[in-house]
Amino acid sequence: MIRLPTSVLAGALALALVLPAAAQQGGPPLRTAVDGTFAPHAMPKMGGGVEGFQIDLFTEVARRMKREIQIDSASFSGLIPAMNAGRYDFLAAPVTATKERAESLLFTEGYLYTEYQFLIRKGSPPLTRLEDLKGKVVSVNKGSAYDGWARANAGKYGFEVQSFDTNPDAIQAVLAGRAYAILAGNTGNAWAAKRNPQLELSMPLTETRAHWSAPFRKDSAELRNQIEEVLECMKLDGTIVKLSEKWFGAAPAPDAAERTVFPGFGVPGLPGYDPTAHTPRCG
Repeated sequence: MIRLPTSVLAGALALALVLPAAAQQGGPPLRTAVDGTFAPHAMPKMGGGVEGFQIDLFTEVARRMKREIQIDSASFSGLIPAMNAGRYDFLAAPVTATKERAESLLFTEGYLYTEYQFLIRKGSPPLTRLEDLKGKVVSVNKGSAYDGWARANAGKYGFEVQSFDTNPDAIQAVLAGRAYAILAGNTGNAWAAKRNPQLELSMPLTETRAHWSAPFRKDSAELRNQIEEVLECMKLDGTIVKLSEKWFGAAPAPDAAERTVFPGFGVPGLPGYDPTAHTPRCG
């Protein structure tokens, strides 16, 4: 089992959840993992364990497949290597589907859209354009798509990148004044700003809108397709919309990924996409 760094919440996070999905088994337990510090997608809950959008989403997926699910918690940077090593069947953590990742992984269609956004400390100089980052420090979660973007653009815009094992550590760097801003997903940053009056949302990178999807190994097309069909059924019956409202506090837009069943299997336009037409088998 992957273990969280000892620095993460002083060990308060449960290292695994084994959740009964249904009384009747439809196969062996699904093995998966999240970054258990990425609120409100997955985070420690009172009394132990992990809760959040991802936990509810994939527990329901497993229930509909009549399978149990085991959800580990680990640093995001180690999740994809662990899956590729065979430890997990897929990742329940929200993973941005990019062309580079899709070259070596299979993705479901997106169940959420993500957009990169900066989060700064209240009272800091405003961020209105990327040139405002010159000479400043931007914190990111190590191994994330935000880490990749920041490192690719640091030289162009003259800022320094600091990578942290967890998203809370990256946020703490902003609160402590060690970083000017954290670059992360819009949902996580909105959650952090809502719960911490010292923080405020800043400039989004509107051109970065992308699918948050579940990744699989290249040899797992059948399981990818099975889970994607369940996700499509959960879109059609409004389940994902309800989970989004519960955890993010607002109704998704009419064209949001929570409401949209995309054609084929996977993310249209990315490697690994299967355009085969299908009708999800819901029941």
